[in-house]
Amino acid sequence: MNEIINLFGSNALEKQVFNDIVKCNEFTIEYGLTLHEEDVKEILKTRNVALEKSGRIEFNGQIMNKIIRRFCDSTYISQYNYSDTINELVEIFYNYKNETLDYISDDELIEIMKEYFDNYCQGSLELLEGKVLYKIADNIRNGVKDYTNIDSEKD
Repeated sequence: MNEIINLFGSNALEKQVFNDIVKCNEFTIEYGLTLHEEDVKEILKTRNVALEKSGRIEFNGQIMNKIIRRFCDSTYISQYNYSDTINELVEIFYNYKNETLDYISDDELIEIMKEYFDNYCQGSLELLEGKVLYKIADNIRNGVKDYTNIDSEKD
């Protein structure tokens, strides 16, 4: 039991997650995107707050890495808005992971977010969160089979 408590008190896990996010720069540089040390610290803070708000526990930074890698090729993300956009996407992800009742996998939620962000929402995080993901979560809670169809009525 003490080992578990020590694990949560340890910064080793946080350092590993930090380093994993920094390593994403090797991939995202191809798209002209780089996260600086302060950006990564802010993203980690956002993640920790989002996890606490959603009552979730995560032992690695896989979600953030997946979001960074999946969204870095978006035409709606530039170096100018990169860090802020990733921060918001991380927060949106954890919120809607709960709102969708864990019905869909992490990877599917990220894919849905990316598809709608680049197309229907044309880069608008407000539209993604406030309309698209809200409707998808509502569809899931109401048993709609084609839950990604945001224009549908209940089947």
